[in-house]
Amino acid sequence: MRGAVLRSHRQAGLARLYGASALACLLACVIPTVPASAQDVSDMAPDVPAGSQMLLAADTLVYDNDKQTVTAVGGVQIDYGGNRLVAQRVEYNRNTQRLVASGNVEVINSDGTKIYSQHVDITDDFADGFVNALRVETVDKAYFAAESAERMGGVLTTFHNGVYTACEPCADKPDKAPTWRIKARKIIWNGEKKTVRFENANFEFFGFPLAYLPAFEIADPTVKRKSGFLNPSVAYKSDLGAGIKVPYYFALSPTYDLTVTGSGYTKQGFLGEAEWRQRFNNGQYSLKIAGIQQQDPDEFVDSYGPTVDSGAAGDPNKFRGMMGTKGQFAINPRWDFGWNVLLQTDKNFSRTYAIEDFNDSVHRSEIYLTGLNGRNYFDVRAMRFEVQEKTLPDDPTARAGKQPWVLPSLDYAYIPDMAVAGGQLSFNVNAQAISRDRLDVVYTIPDDPTSDVQRVRGIEGQSGRLTAEAEWKRTFTTDGGLLLTPLLALRGDAGYVNASSPSLTAINEMAMNPDINTSADMRTSLARYMATAGLEMRWPVLFSSTNSSHVFEPMAQVFVRPNEQYVGGLAVPNEDAQSFVFDATTLFERDKFSGYDRMEGGSRANVGVRYSGAYDNGWSTNALFGQSYQLGGHNSFDSPDLVNVGAYSGLETETSDYVGLVGFNSPSGLSGSVSGRFDEQSFEVRRAEVKAAYSGLPISFSAKYAFIQAQPLYGFTTDRHEVTLGASTQLAENWRVFGTGTYDLEQSLLVKDGIGFAYSDSCFTYLMTFSETRDLNTREVSQNVGFNLSFRTLGDFGSSQSSFGAIQ
Repeated sequence: MRGAVLRSHRQAGLARLYGASALACLLACVIPTVPASAQDVSDMAPDVPAGSQMLLAADTLVYDNDKQTVTAVGGVQIDYGGNRLVAQRVEYNRNTQRLVASGNVEVINSDGTKIYSQHVDITDDFADGFVNALRVETVDKAYFAAESAERMGGVLTTFHNGVYTACEPCADKPDKAPTWRIKARKIIWNGEKKTVRFENANFEFFGFPLAYLPAFEIADPTVKRKSGFLNPSVAYKSDLGAGIKVPYYFALSPTYDLTVTGSGYTKQGFLGEAEWRQRFNNGQYSLKIAGIQQQDPDEFVDSYGPTVDSGAAGDPNKFRGMMGTKGQFAINPRWDFGWNVLLQTDKNFSRTYAIEDFNDSVHRSEIYLTGLNGRNYFDVRAMRFEVQEKTLPDDPTARAGKQPWVLPSLDYAYIPDMAVAGGQLSFNVNAQAISRDRLDVVYTIPDDPTSDVQRVRGIEGQSGRLTAEAEWKRTFTTDGGLLLTPLLALRGDAGYVNASSPSLTAINEMAMNPDINTSADMRTSLARYMATAGLEMRWPVLFSSTNSSHVFEPMAQVFVRPNEQYVGGLAVPNEDAQSFVFDATTLFERDKFSGYDRMEGGSRANVGVRYSGAYDNGWSTNALFGQSYQLGGHNSFDSPDLVNVGAYSGLETETSDYVGLVGFNSPSGLSGSVSGRFDEQSFEVRRAEVKAAYSGLPISFSAKYAFIQAQPLYGFTTDRHEVTLGASTQLAENWRVFGTGTYDLEQSLLVKDGIGFAYSDSCFTYLMTFSETRDLNTREVSQNVGFNLSFRTLGDFGSSQSSFGAIQ
């Protein structure tokens, strides 16, 4: 009686015993080999929710009280607690306590794992059993197969003539060999030690035997943390030689571990590394140390002499090392505390030897406290910027020695939840205290202290500033659709400066530079304010047609405020507002300076028009064009400071340069934009950028052209033209080739270029890259070759640092 639900108490009890035993035994026998089953032997029974009902369907159900067997024959299907068993025949013997399922046996576990077999014979205590023609498909697409498998002692599962791969079978050609697989005479899974051992194994690549391995052992794929060797990596640098890096991982406990790494370089010898990591309920931290006794420091000596990498020329015992630590802890749901600190024997060790997490060209060591609650934000941190550069020892032009200590930097923002006078009120507080040990100055002739001083980017000494600002704004809409947004803002600053004698001398020399022609009156303290009353007017107008819609939005802003105080006479340092570009994206900013050390003063109007269009075919367009006007007071962008931040900005005149932007996007993946700044009288191009990109198959490309007019006060005496091209082509289903290049039109120099090849499928990735970079001054060429092989679930092998990032 196919599909019948057992109704009597006796039948229901037998069927439930049979169904639970079948599912539990099968899962216990086969699941330990797959990633979804990292559990103790005693926990191998399927997870069945309490109160679950079991449904049995079969063509025939036979009870033999004499032999104490229950047999289901023909289209057997059992559903129990989200688990399913399908077979042609299932028999359970209560005397021998063995269960036998045969004929296209399929088990689908509640977690999605699928097990296929032709024959299962196992005891109901899950300790011993035999499975014939076994195949396993895990949820994360890992595949096991074997001619047979047996389980002994509840601990060891042995697969005979087994195969393992993480490659999905080809849908069109299921018999086609996967990209890679491991065939072994025996695969032994140890449930107690959590290891998988392969004996008489062959590693096959695209169906061809690539390596024979008599015996090797790996951690159970279900195990996230297990002691053992990790995948090695290789590297090459001209001053280090060829190197290989071999890490060993110690899984000491569920909450902390240790990784020890040994690296051998043909020119410099042995580099040792150790990293300790520990996790807590509310956070984690890590500590890393590394060191090497360099065999040949003279390899770092270049045409200029010994660098920081080599120390004294000929020194045979050059020890170099580092210690770095990172951490982050949640004090409570709103507050986080953390740090990132690097200490090293010289300023370039971690970058030279590619110490992971500490090899950036500029590393920021910091300790911080951050709070976030709704629309309230608080951040305070102490920082030190470390420039990892290859320079001569005690080089006065080196950037590393000119970097400041920031002790501390503070930001606080608060926006009340309730409206104030119908509008939004916001508060911002910023504070910083800076100490620098060496003067950071730029001369007219680079690195020539006898030439005129052009910029003082950082004083030697100490400075500090506290800023508090409040802003209120509200938007009104008229009957004609005009949007009016009045704005009121008030800001106050207090600060101090303790400049050294060399700093004051440099500032005086800058004041005498004929290109700057201002006075030097460096203040030891300051107190200043800025009050702003503003009005923004926008009038969006919609035009529609049968297949498109367009929005034109004329826009104007007027800000009335007093002059900026303590500028034009080199009165105060500028540490955080040195980067400034006037373009279409900053046209409608109330204060266009990038930081707090400068504040925009004088009355100003910003006028422009925005446009956006949308088309039924998926295309979209956007544009913006406008200009800014100094209405009254002193123009802050025509007021020199220690870094001449307003020079060549396009805002230093009463009527600013024009700024504009036009862009488009298409549903096919093609996009482009043109932006620029144009002289307000001659419309001559001062700055321009053209971008185009296409993302699709089989070709993707990007192109960019950038132009910046000469800026002598910044050290650029000629115009700058640069073109960057990048492309990627899909050669076949899984293969692609890609490349990039940047060409300086003014210098007639290919600044950097690169090419790469890549293969990628569901279980394997191959990448090989070659790149070159050229120094604009010396035209010295540096080359980098990188490669990487990645086998899903097995690991990666290749360069410790790939040059892929250089040719994006």
